[in-house]
Amino acid sequence: MKMSGRVTSCCVTLLLVLTSVSAAHKRLNSIKDLKKIDFGQSVPKHSLMLLHWFANEVDIDNNNIIQLTFDPNSDYGSHHYGNYERLLDPLPQGYRYYTVGNLNQGRSVQFPDYVVHPQREYLGRNRDRIIIRVQEQRIDQVYITQHYDTSEHQGTPYDPVHTYQVTTYLLRQIREFSVGDGHQPLLYLRNRFGSNADDYYIRETWGSLACLGLFLFIVIEEKHLLNQRNNRPEANNRPEANNRPEANNRPEANNRSLIIDRPVIIYRPENIDRPVNIDMPVDIDRPVNIDRAVDINILESSNRPERRNRRSHYGYCALGLCCFFNIHFSVINSFLGIVLAIILKNKNIAATALESYEMSSSHNT
Repeated sequence: MKMSGRVTSCCVTLLLVLTSVSAAHKRLNSIKDLKKIDFGQSVPKHSLMLLHWFANEVDIDNNNIIQLTFDPNSDYGSHHYGNYERLLDPLPQGYRYYTVGNLNQGRSVQFPDYVVHPQREYLGRNRDRIIIRVQEQRIDQVYITQHYDTSEHQGTPYDPVHTYQVTTYLLRQIREFSVGDGHQPLLYLRNRFGSNADDYYIRETWGSLACLGLFLFIVIEEKHLLNQRNNRPEANNRPEANNRPEANNRPEANNRSLIIDRPVIIYRPENIDRPVNIDMPVDIDRPVNIDRAVDINILESSNRPERRNRRSHYGYCALGLCCFFNIHFSVINSFLGIVLAIILKNKNIAATALESYEMSSSHNT
């Protein structure tokens, strides 16, 4: 008897532990926590549409008390939830659970159109739900959950793995994306939540529901873009980049010396065997500007042999021209005098010019 009693007590204790573990759900305290859920894969995106509607439907006072604004027994596809599968904590005295969001249930109050007929990518096949714990008209707990998918063959119970508790603070954040009158400017919301969304594109796409579109972008799309950016291989880690020979390892690059390593030739060796013309006069009285910066390359080029030979040829040509004009100038002058005298018919001038011409001719010969 004692052994059977111990076994029974152990089983009861184990059952209580398993029940408490199953009832412990993740808490979503902010939009940052909401972004960690895999919406569109394991959780329908439509859950966000339903949660956005709920956050803007209920009233939240300054003491963070949530008040019901609809009849949980019929409005918005809601009804009593018995918690028979022990999905949530056992109810205290005076509390009841309600589930909200059945789109197929006859209802006296209609959901807004963006919940009933969302864009194609946000359809949820009527699986997502909101569960609230209510005492009279006061809500003290809010959960988002979903039915098992038909492919999982689990029937109609709710999925405990994808059931999350929503805090009042998160509901307040979602209320900032209200689509009603007096909503916040889109640019303000984008900057407040640190988003890089294109507010112009969202406004053009969503129209009067632009705040809802920004909320969905921050929670779903922006997270995917960030993950793609983080998972993108860096340029240095690409296979083609790793297998590409670096410029410094190329043969022509290894054989090519850098400009800074080239030796600078300041003095070029002269031909010491070449005879020097010591008879060339030097102008020692010409003043020299010692303060002027001297270009070594100019000095070097001026001392080259081909430059000196070229200057010698120029000098010889100039000297020959001078001698030629000095010899024949007087002859030309006399000849011009004779011609002028003949033209003027002046015998005296002609005789003088002829005498000068004869003297010049005899002097030249």
